[in-house]
Amino acid sequence: MTTSLLYRIASVLLALFALGHTLGFRRTSGMEGADTVVVLMQSVHFTVQGNRRAYWDFYVGFGLFVTVFLLFAAVLSWQLGGMSRDLLIRMPVVTWGFSICFVAVTILSFRYFFPVPALFSALTTASLIAAAWISSRAV
Repeated sequence: MTTSLLYRIASVLLALFALGHTLGFRRTSGMEGADTVVVLMQSVHFTVQGNRRAYWDFYVGFGLFVTVFLLFAAVLSWQLGGMSRDLLIRMPVVTWGFSICFVAVTILSFRYFFPVPALFSALTTASLIAAAWISSRAV
């Protein structure tokens, strides 16, 4: 596989991950007891830096942060896929840093979430590591 293809695969996986995350992180259907927790999160309000918020506001806000970063990662991966190996070899902080970041995301996904995000994380990580490895080899 080529570096370009691997980064483009990672980009598509990241875009699908962002879509699935956005559509799913606020859903509770089929999750026994989750509705009770959500109602509590929505009903308990407190003041932070002069603003009245519920814990639910923080949950939704941080969930949308994740979506934004996943979309940014998808765009970055797509852009990396369009670069020459000569250019990529000069960017190890970006190529390997991106890979290491997703190693951490994969570990967190397996530890705290469930199989679908863990699978997307693992496949993305594998694509990014393979692309960084290929692009780091001498031309």
